[in-house]
Order: sequence, then C-alpha cells, then structure tokens
Amino acid sequence: MRKIDIYDTTLRDGEQSPGVNLNSVEKLEIAKQLERLRVDIIEAGFPAASPGDLDAVKQIASTIKNSTVTGLARSVRSDIDAAWEALRVAECPRLHVFIATSPIHMTYKLKQTPEQVVATAVDTIQYARKFFPVVQWSAEDAFRSDRAFLAHIVEQAIHAGATIINIPDTVGYATPAEYGALFKFLKENVPNIDGVKLSAHCHNDLGMATANTLAAIENGADQVEGTINGIGERAGNVALEEIAVALYTRQDFYKNIKTDLKLNEIKRTSQLVSTLTGMHIQANKAVVGKNAFAHESGIHQDGVLKEPTTYEIITPELIGETSNNLVMGKHSGRHAFQDRAKIMGFELDQEALNNAFKEFKKLADRKKEITNEDLWTILTNEQLKESDTSVFELEGVGVYYESSKDPSATVIVKNPDGEMVEMTTSGAGSVEAIFNALENVIGEEVHVLDYRVTSIGKGRDALAESIVNLSYRGEELTGRDSAQDVLESSAKAYLNAVNRSLLSTHIKELMKTV
Repeated sequence: MRKIDIYDTTLRDGEQSPGVNLNSVEKLEIAKQLERLRVDIIEAGFPAASPGDLDAVKQIASTIKNSTVTGLARSVRSDIDAAWEALRVAECPRLHVFIATSPIHMTYKLKQTPEQVVATAVDTIQYARKFFPVVQWSAEDAFRSDRAFLAHIVEQAIHAGATIINIPDTVGYATPAEYGALFKFLKENVPNIDGVKLSAHCHNDLGMATANTLAAIENGADQVEGTINGIGERAGNVALEEIAVALYTRQDFYKNIKTDLKLNEIKRTSQLVSTLTGMHIQANKAVVGKNAFAHESGIHQDGVLKEPTTYEIITPELIGETSNNLVMGKHSGRHAFQDRAKIMGFELDQEALNNAFKEFKKLADRKKEITNEDLWTILTNEQLKESDTSVFELEGVGVYYESSKDPSATVIVKNPDGEMVEMTTSGAGSVEAIFNALENVIGEEVHVLDYRVTSIGKGRDALAESIVNLSYRGEELTGRDSAQDVLESSAKAYLNAVNRSLLSTHIKELMKTV
C-alpha cells in the first residue's frame, strides 16, 4: 500500500482565517484531537509571529507524542531560531521553511532576483539542518512560478538538505490537470527528486482544492496539506476530511493508496474546530455538513429506506456520526454522565467531571431532554477553562424592554481585581444595551465587529451559542460562550473576547520573565 501522509495546518494556515484567534489552551485541545484523528504532522503555528504563538507551539510540541509537530518559518535565520526554541522539546523536531518563487512574488514582495532567492533558500535550509533532522521546504506560489526555475531551485533545495518539498497552489489558481502535470514535470526534470517526498498544498479560491490535491496524489505527491473543515485565508485550504474520505470511498480508483486517519474521529474533530474558531460549517459542506446525510426528496427518501446505498455513498458511522439511544435527562446519574463523556472522547480529571456534571444538572432542570450537542458544549467548556490570570466574570444580567422605549440592561460583573461592579445603560436593542453596559464596566473602548447567535440542538429550549468578534486594545478578538438564554450567552461571549486579550497580555508578561 502507498501511504499518503496527512499534514494538518489548521492551527497555522487555518488560524489565519479572518476573525479567528485561538489561545494556547484551545490550540492544545485541537492538537490533542488531531492526534486522536491520527494526523501524521501537525503544523502548530508560526513561532516567530508572537510570544503567544511560540508558547503555544512549545506546549503542543511537548504534549503530542503520536503525531509529528512542526512550525512555520520564513527564510530568515531569526525565524528558524524561534522555531527551534519552540520545537526542540518535540519527539522529532521538524521545520517548515518557505520562500516565494513566482516572478510576481520575487519582484514585488521579496524584491530579489531569482539568483538571490536560490541563495537565500540554500543558506536557510543549510542553517536549519544544523538543528532539525527533518526540514520541509516550500516554494510559495509554486504553481505560478517558471517551471525551469522551479525545477532548478527544488534541485538546489534538496542538495542543501531539504527532505520534503512542498509545491503549493498558494492562490488557488490551478486546475486539476495543470496541477497534476506540475508534479509529473518535477518528477521527470529534477535529478535528485527521488530522494525526497513531494507535498501538495492547495487553496480553494476557485473551488478546486480537493480536485487539485487528488490530482497531485495521482502524479506522485505522498503528502497532502490542508485544514479541518477547509478553513484558511480567503476561500480556505483543502478540507482534509474530504481527501481522506475520497481516498477511502473510491478505493476502486485509488487502488493501494491509503491514509492512517481514524475516520470515525472526523465528525468530532470537525465539531471542535468549528466551535473553537467560531466558523460554522455550511449545511451542504461535503462529508461533515449537517445535510450530508439528509434526504428531503421523496424519491431519495424512498430509495434510502429500501437500500441506503441508493443515495448514500458514505455512511454516517464512517465519520463518527452515530446516534446513541441512551437519553440523558434530569434523572440521569453521575455514572451515566461520566460514561457518556468517555464515549464522546473527553478525558477530564475528576474535578472537571464534577464541575461538568453540575452544569449538566442545572441544564437538565430547565430542559426536558439533553442532546449530545448540549453535552458536547458543556464538556468542551469545562475542558477549556483557564486559570492563568484574573479576568472579567459575568455574575448577572437583566434587561428591561418596552416596545415604545429604548431597552435598558443591567450587568453585574466581577472585575480582574475581584470587585463586583454593577452598571445599567440603554441601547437601540437589548443586546446593544448589554454590550454598552459591559463596555462601561471594562472602562475602555470596545468596537463590536460581528455578532452571531445559533442554537445548539433543536427545540425551543435549546442552548444558545453566541460568537462576538470585536476590536479591543488594537486587537481583533473573537469570543464564544453558550447559555440557555440568548442574552446571557451574548454577554458571556463579549467578556470571553475581552478576557482573551487579558490572557494574551499575561502570557507576554510571563515570556519576558523566562
């Protein structure tokens, strides 16, 4: 069997999606889930970007044992030094270093001649090999590069010590035939290419990332790079779950080609990434969308009832979309709750489980039936609790509303100094009134950039999940939280975003003392 390595860049390229900002705790939880999914390589971040990113990469590198952890670096020695600082604790330190190779990038971005670009690539690869046993080199915007030049710089990169060569379609410009042909060309025109592994990295600007990645595999790529749910800059990266399920489902075509992904962990991984990034999955998204296994047409429903394979080429169970007949409610005990948490893949200590059980009981008193989505939210929130520093905590929220008057809101918040602050303000709507009151409590200017509320599960008593994207202290931050009341969840999400800034500042201060 020919094995395709799965290289996940959700925590680096995926986090570059507009409005996404993950803290160290959230990054670590996603990394643990990627390890459960059996991803081969986890690109944990860009260590030189910030002290927070370096710290997150270091935490992931020291925790993850069954997947290789890597980080990104520009072709700059200081970037490589930062990556080594973060990754030296890893089981197998691995670096991903890149430089642009297309005429437009070399001319306008790098302002270097092709000869200078080759010299820079060679120098930084040789420098990186002093630290890292495995160095992956990427030709940024490879698809739009001159082929003869690309073949030449790839040859020099391999000679300098690169062990994996990545050929990205950085702006999603390629078609499948063209992208596959580029891999074939390099295989035939780079003399020393048989000694390295070729990797594909496709963006989805024209909606062809999955097709292009499969074309690369057909033409010699043994590693594919992408993200969970296809998140990433602009239109995103290739969705790794689509590649893995395509190779599995079409084994008749992709003979003797496989990945090591644990496919029944796909749904849980997708859900976690969606929740923590605040990027909801479109209903008709391939493999993981909520409509992926839904059938409305009468003809389709009839066919599926008679024989599922008439209209389903993928079973829900394949990706971990299973139903559980054990109903959880207010009469469910601690043992049943712990069993369900274990079945759902949560590894919480006893204190965290006890706290989660208390939240479950509170919800069960107000909600007739607790769904898996409810449990998943409760357990995830407990798993992600932080105690790194003091933050704002919502103690209470109330709204007074009459249709003929502007609504007013009162919030009670415990501030980072442990003091209880009560504030009442008005606004054009109930949510604006709450946000105005919270801004007054915080005492600094906060701009709300985006705000969304969705239901978790079904029914009028469903939990509400709120996502608030705001600007605070010059940073764009995304907060999320949930509650049965929409207004409460909105207030908690707002404070969650502000608290991210406080936690980020706390980490930076800690880094200065190290």
